[in-house]
Amino acid sequence: MRPLPRSPTLLAALLCTAALIGTAHAAPQPHSVLITGADIADGTGAPLRKASVRVKGDRIDAIGELQPLSGEQVVDARGLVLAPGFIDPHNHSDEGLETDPQAETQISQGITTLLIGQDGGSAWPLGEYLERRRANPPALNVATCLGHATVREAVMGQDYKRAATPAEILRMEELVERGFKEGAICLSSGIEYVIGSYATTEEIVALSRVAGRHGGFYISHIRDEADRALSAMQEVVTIGEQAKLPVQNTHIKLGTKGVWGKSAEVIALYDAARKRGVDVSADCYPYDAWMSNMKVMVPSKRWDDPVDVGRALDDIGGAQNVLITGYTPDTAYEGRTLAQVAASRGITPEALFSEMVAKGDAAIVGKSMTEEDMKTLYQWPWTMVSSDGGIGMEHPRGAGTYPKVLGSYVREKQWLSLPEAVRKMSGLPAWRLGLTDRGTLEPGKIADLVLFNPATVKDNSTYEKPFLLSTGIEKVWVNGQLVWSEGKATGERPGKVVTR
Repeated sequence: MRPLPRSPTLLAALLCTAALIGTAHAAPQPHSVLITGADIADGTGAPLRKASVRVKGDRIDAIGELQPLSGEQVVDARGLVLAPGFIDPHNHSDEGLETDPQAETQISQGITTLLIGQDGGSAWPLGEYLERRRANPPALNVATCLGHATVREAVMGQDYKRAATPAEILRMEELVERGFKEGAICLSSGIEYVIGSYATTEEIVALSRVAGRHGGFYISHIRDEADRALSAMQEVVTIGEQAKLPVQNTHIKLGTKGVWGKSAEVIALYDAARKRGVDVSADCYPYDAWMSNMKVMVPSKRWDDPVDVGRALDDIGGAQNVLITGYTPDTAYEGRTLAQVAASRGITPEALFSEMVAKGDAAIVGKSMTEEDMKTLYQWPWTMVSSDGGIGMEHPRGAGTYPKVLGSYVREKQWLSLPEAVRKMSGLPAWRLGLTDRGTLEPGKIADLVLFNPATVKDNSTYEKPFLLSTGIEKVWVNGQLVWSEGKATGERPGKVVTR
């Protein structure tokens, strides 16, 4: 018997159903972008080369002589440099990401990944903070340290002005273990600051061992960045040797007259340690002035002693080098130097300093580094670029760090070649943070990218106007999505929490 003929209506229905089934099982094609004719700085330090880069979804798909695919978005990058997104290994956007997830001051610099939780202070519990970042994603990626002072205060409360007992250190180790399980990638310390300064080297070694067991590293605002900086740097090496983990001297500097000109000794110290097998590195921001609080200037903590205060002021070249940026008891002081306010009050700078600390301290910018030392430190192969800035930072480094390096240290002063500067902004910090899926331009890597004009890129932020955005950063992609273009944020927020 011959099969019954199918009606045209039935045949059409069957064909439609088959098409729908095929569509349901076909994988959606990722969005594709071709960036053509760029000068590639691949993050390794290799010379620039001309090539095109294809991005599919959140990954780099291909690099070379590429032709556009049908319907593919094309970005003409002739005359521009394409580099891996910049990774900031010292950033203070912890709170800023909560209130300003668009992070314009950061993405406008070409930063695509931040490492927060610095100087010994981090969120706690760490897991809860990271869940909030996942629930309310920022425009860029975020990784975090676990803060030593945070852990120390959690265990010791307000009774921290002493060495911790073995039992207290054991409880701190348990909290460090928890923090790394919740997503920390390093242990940070700020042992020049009040809570951390009372910790012994042995305490930090014990906690660093825990970090090392989880594949983490130790990053430190060292015990002294002034006259005793060399011995404080030796302590970093000691911690690395005894805890057997990588260590980093963060925002490395020689901040007083007593150590100006000793940058070659610093490099010799760290090179000798590296030859012994200590994995020591550094990061540095490109400004000759630091930002902190007044108290940090007087290591003895005798803030009411005119002799000690006078010595501290002399160490950085005088009260005219101390700019007051935040003082709640009298905001009229802000934007003026300690010398100017003292003169207007008819009192000595020492007396004014002691009075301000007694009334609650102040945020200051201290100008105290020499250009020659900064050049030597930046040219060390193991020094990477960092901002020590972040969202809302009232210092020009908060909005201008990376363009300043490219505009000033590369184009104008020629301290660094452009490929080497890019390596210090991408490949080197990616290696330090253990981020194997980003930091260099290779097929298969995450498409965190920055496209910039090497002839025009520059920072515009100043000490008076710290929030002015940089120019010359043309486009920024985070996880394959465009977050910065034509001088403004696109509104996309594809950032992810980065853990090991």
